[in-house]
Amino acid sequence: MAERYDVVIAGGAVHGASAAWWLTRARPGLRVAVVERDPTYATASTALSVASVRQQFTNAVNVRISRFGIGFIRDFARHLAPHGPDLGLRENGYLFLVGTAEGAKALGQVAAMQRAEGAATEVWDAATLARRFPWLSAEGVSAASFGARDEGWFDNMGLLGGFRAGARAQGATFLHDRVTGLGLKGGRVTSVRLSSGEDLACGALINCTGTRAAEVMAMAGQALPVEPRKRTVFLIDAPNARHPDAPLIIDYQGYYMRPERGQWIIATVPAEDGPCDAQDFDPDAGQFEELIWPAVHARAPGFDAVKVVRCWAGHYAYNRLDQNAVVGLWPGLDNLYLAAGFSGHGLQQAPAVGRALSELILEGAYRSLDLTDLGPQRLLDGTPFRELAIV
Repeated sequence: MAERYDVVIAGGAVHGASAAWWLTRARPGLRVAVVERDPTYATASTALSVASVRQQFTNAVNVRISRFGIGFIRDFARHLAPHGPDLGLRENGYLFLVGTAEGAKALGQVAAMQRAEGAATEVWDAATLARRFPWLSAEGVSAASFGARDEGWFDNMGLLGGFRAGARAQGATFLHDRVTGLGLKGGRVTSVRLSSGEDLACGALINCTGTRAAEVMAMAGQALPVEPRKRTVFLIDAPNARHPDAPLIIDYQGYYMRPERGQWIIATVPAEDGPCDAQDFDPDAGQFEELIWPAVHARAPGFDAVKVVRCWAGHYAYNRLDQNAVVGLWPGLDNLYLAAGFSGHGLQQAPAVGRALSELILEGAYRSLDLTDLGPQRLLDGTPFRELAIV
């Protein structure tokens, strides 16, 4: 006879662990099982992320998610005591650079929305940029936006580890296994088949499998436009460019970078970006010299001498429709929930999304933060809810 759980969570990285923690915190004694195929997380997006949090999004719901997320991350050790570590949050800010008059206008409009939601976004002209960060060239910059507080980076595995330890302490079960099939009856998921051959009966299922979320949805006969897209990240040493207080810079020339313990993390999105094989984690090492270094050196002359220390590749769970998260109950299946398609900003959204899913499952509605706009119905309707600030 299949063991029964109130909630089965497919995927045990940061979103699965967050949901498990919130669920077991809200209802002690709830039977929650988290199924994770690789408990080392060697290729998980959580582990390979550059672990940043920002308020500068282009739609209000993502700003609200981050307004909650930054406070939760800052006080993580208190929220998860005694299981959560201090996440070492570095609030250096984000700096977006644009190079056209249209871009400057759009930057001002979204900054006004962000400030209305409680963010501290400032919009600068090129002269202000040059004054605030004199080591950067302002040539070609029409405007810049800077998050003066509540933006930065933190310990990604500390966030995951704290949620896992906290959920376990509250009674959640973590299984080293993989979901290979779903039992369906009457518009519900009745059971989850595992690669070990075991079946788990479930009251509800949450699909938190990241780049494999479409595979799990296909087991229910549903199509999900989420695919893996490879991103190569470089750790570089630039001895003439030591700026430990620098923000995370997103340049319209097509790269981002931030300081990392005396060195720099830096990456780009290649012009011909598309889906990759789910097993492809070979970094595209040539991107640095071909695409990144010329642009960075033009922006910051101190990067005249650089050395690549190492590089790695991770995957975005990329939502083809609108590059925005898909969160909520799948239409037509009254107990199948998603947290998928974050397109590169999932780590920072995990605290708020886990809380939201807990409310939706246990109370039937969002209570703290309404994430209805991120619901999956828009996928079936073909109606994008677009996030433009994808880094």
